[in-house]
Amino acid sequence: MFKFSVSEKYIWTKHAQAKMAYYNISPSRVKRIMKTPQRIEEGIATGTKAFMQPVSYKFKNGTKTWNQEYWVMAVTQNKKPDVENKKYGSKFENKFNIKIISAWRYPGVTKPGASLPQEILSEISEALMNL
Repeated sequence: MFKFSVSEKYIWTKHAQAKMAYYNISPSRVKRIMKTPQRIEEGIATGTKAFMQPVSYKFKNGTKTWNQEYWVMAVTQNKKPDVENKKYGSKFENKFNIKIISAWRYPGVTKPGASLPQEILSEISEALMNL
């Protein structure tokens, strides 16, 4: 099982932790997907974003191809003010937390703007209701 730090700017839902364990995706991989995504789409829930990164590239006829993708759905939230940071007036204080709602490994290649398969949509909808 992975260690999830409480002091970081990332908040991990139980659903995201369970999916990361199921698909064997580490927290550092989720952060890397969000930092350097291949594609960003609107999430299925209001105000969320979905980040995609291929699992690995293969080169075929000089072009990059892949057959599996990592996806992360997240939302930004206002951070509660920290008394110590207010006291010292840190100019570069991080004002947002990133809440990781879900992460999964898709066994195929999605088309930009296409909707997710029904099974993934139902799992994420169920997780959102439990938040």
